Amino acid sequence: MTYAFADCRLDLEACELTRGGVLTPIEPQVFALLRLLVENRGRLVSRDELIDRIWGGRIVSDAAVSSRIKSARQAIGDDGEAQRLIRTHHGLGYRFVGEVQASGAAAIPSFAPPSQALRVS
Repeated sequence: MTYAFADCRLDLEACELTRGGVLTPIEPQVFALLRLLVENRGRLVSRDELIDRIWGGRIVSDAAVSSRIKSARQAIGDDGEAQRLIRTHHGLGYRFVGEVQASGAAAIPSFAPPSQALRVS
């Protein structure tokens, strides 16, 4: 499955992000965060859900979450001011707001059930 948005392609099978046709190296947690937001683009993803899905429910500081969001935005050419692709809803969570084209294997539903955890070590 591959998701295309803006000038980016998020390839789930290869675990790669390309931007402008160039491979963009990102940390596994940042990749998992982008995947979670893109797959759930039709809704707000709460901070608690992020922590559960990305960090396996471990105790995580606000700074750690903010750092990963900032890294994800930088990787896809967004920032905290413009919020063209990842929008912050202060005190609530985050939402992917860019237009997305999915291709590849059978499309994964926008609202993937929590049992499909995206945990990374």
